[in-house]
Amino acid sequence: MTRPLPAIGVLDGFFWTSGQDGKLRLQQCSSCGTLRHTPRVVCAKCRSSDAEIVAVSGHATVVAFTVNAHQWTPALPPPYVVAIVQIDEQHDIRLTTNLVNVEPETARIGLRVRVAFEQHGDTRDADVWLPVFEPNGEPDVEVTVEDDVRPLVRQPVSTKRFEHDVVLSGVGQSRTGRRLMVDPLSLTVEACTKAIEDAGLTFADVDGLATYPGAEGYAIGHSEGGVTAVEEALQLKPTWINGGGETPGQAGSIIAAMLAVSAGLCRHVLVFRTVWESTHAVLGPHPDGSARLDAEWSKYRLPYGAFSAANWIGMYANLYLHKYGVDRTMLGRIATTTRAHAALNPVAIYKDPISMDDYFNARPVSSPFGLYDCDVPCDGAIAVIVSAAATAGDLRQPPVRVNAVGTQILERLSWDQGTLTHEPQTMGPAAHLWTRTDLTPADVDVALLYDGFTFNAVSWLEGLGFCEFGGATDFIGDGSTIALGGRLPLNTHGGQLSAGRTHGFGYIQEAMLQMRGEAGAHQVAGAEVAVATTGGGAPGSAFLLTKW
Repeated sequence: MTRPLPAIGVLDGFFWTSGQDGKLRLQQCSSCGTLRHTPRVVCAKCRSSDAEIVAVSGHATVVAFTVNAHQWTPALPPPYVVAIVQIDEQHDIRLTTNLVNVEPETARIGLRVRVAFEQHGDTRDADVWLPVFEPNGEPDVEVTVEDDVRPLVRQPVSTKRFEHDVVLSGVGQSRTGRRLMVDPLSLTVEACTKAIEDAGLTFADVDGLATYPGAEGYAIGHSEGGVTAVEEALQLKPTWINGGGETPGQAGSIIAAMLAVSAGLCRHVLVFRTVWESTHAVLGPHPDGSARLDAEWSKYRLPYGAFSAANWIGMYANLYLHKYGVDRTMLGRIATTTRAHAALNPVAIYKDPISMDDYFNARPVSSPFGLYDCDVPCDGAIAVIVSAAATAGDLRQPPVRVNAVGTQILERLSWDQGTLTHEPQTMGPAAHLWTRTDLTPADVDVALLYDGFTFNAVSWLEGLGFCEFGGATDFIGDGSTIALGGRLPLNTHGGQLSAGRTHGFGYIQEAMLQMRGEAGAHQVAGAEVAVATTGGGAPGSAFLLTKW
């Protein structure tokens, strides 16, 4: 077994082969001299398309790291250190890499390092020289990363709000659990049937279909096969369809449906999201690492053993803890408090309480994350009906209003070149949300915030302005603030950490139930405004939902 290797591309082949003479090379704009990484066809600073390849010193500083403790592939036995380093020549140029010739427990932010190269490949293919980094013997330096600022967003172009043309009229959830060993399309149909019945509609009333991420998600356990599979199963003959992975978070498909209804293309759109990751892990193919990685998202991370978002987001979490001088306690409060909420949710996967001792003693995954910092892969489907507001009087029960959505991208779509202090792609939609409403964070009664990892929820709490940047530890305190009955109950259904990784739609479902007063034992008394977010490192989205 060998570690997965990047394909030698036309644009970036130089990066993977330049190490044969021991030099780290980067792309540089020929017009303004700006270095850029990953290689691009145009300079973001001056828009010139002229570029050259230049050698740099190879000296850098560690700005984020994680010690990976989980074995993702036999080729890379743990523990090992995945790090983000910034090069000396231009501090906004960062590389995801491995730290070598260093004991994992001594890895730290501010460590001075120099490039080394590991040669991989064989005579059948161009060799790859992976740039890795080792300590260079220089004293540590103070790392300053100033990207935790309130971003400036585009203001609305008009006073019209498409959000107000629609309502969320129905919601349904299929069986949900670990390794159900059932066909995912059957889960989709189950959830869709329940959502249509919940809204008081018939299948004949549905004239639109939308989903995330579409057919391509089937191969990794992230969909049932997309719009075409569901249309073939249900034979609905919609006037509008939409499916794909490049949306504002997983719930971007709901926003697309809202736009279609507002534009008059349809009146009732069935939006569905299906996962079958835990069954897929048993039945699905397991790559042996021999194929070359071609997609940019994978070729710059997977060769270094950064297989999971636990690795990528763990690096941001470690930088956050370092910058603000806090420990993992706030993350533990999120895990234990939302588990307590899950105990009140009959469809949550894990309901047994966990203590702070349980949290700190749990199996490590990728520092600072342990087992209870990570969400739960599962099988299940959730469907939501987006209806024209004019139909509200014909529905089975009072629908839920959409007060505003936030969708703007304000950061580089990158896991290492943009924001490092918080989960990427949270600050943009969080800030954008408040430009489209007269409501403020103080008006929110319940927060349903994406918690693929505990730190994701911290990023959303701070990005949405419920507390200042770096203030989550004080805001969360002993956990009472985010508990039922607290100032801002968080993930009252248990979140993905305990209720199961339904990849975004669980938050919308819980927000709808809270606004309808139907959340049962985990209902927030008197709740009239809910915020729900989706994303997890992909471009995200934020919703403000209000009671009818």
